[in-house]
Amino acid sequence: MFSKIIKCRKIAKGHVKGDVILTRDSISFLGGVDPESGCIIDPNHELYRKKINGKILVIPSGKGSTVGSYVIYQMARNKTAPLAIIASEAEPIIATGAIMADIPMVDRPEVDLLNILKEGDLVEVDADNGLIKI
Repeated sequence: MFSKIIKCRKIAKGHVKGDVILTRDSISFLGGVDPESGCIIDPNHELYRKKINGKILVIPSGKGSTVGSYVIYQMARNKTAPLAIIASEAEPIIATGAIMADIPMVDRPEVDLLNILKEGDLVEVDADNGLIKI
């Protein structure tokens, strides 16, 4: 089913499969994502009005306030969080949020996934072993 295995760095443990939602824009969870719906609410973001809940979120990195970690945690409690997060380069805000919320997260894939994946692709994130299967 999966044709390529990509090594990456584990940030938050877990193992999930799901459909990709991808952006080349960094995400700020505080003020950029509605924790009640899982919808991107920043009108200047590429994913504006799209829901990230139940998807594998592929991003270059996060940005914004440290409160963003708590927004991610709130999303997990509301069941509006992404299934997993793949970042080109993790930063502390989203990494802390993923760890607190038990959302599998990896970064530093050995290839540029932003140029390989497209929205809707099926991906398996095995953060426990530092692997992404596409």
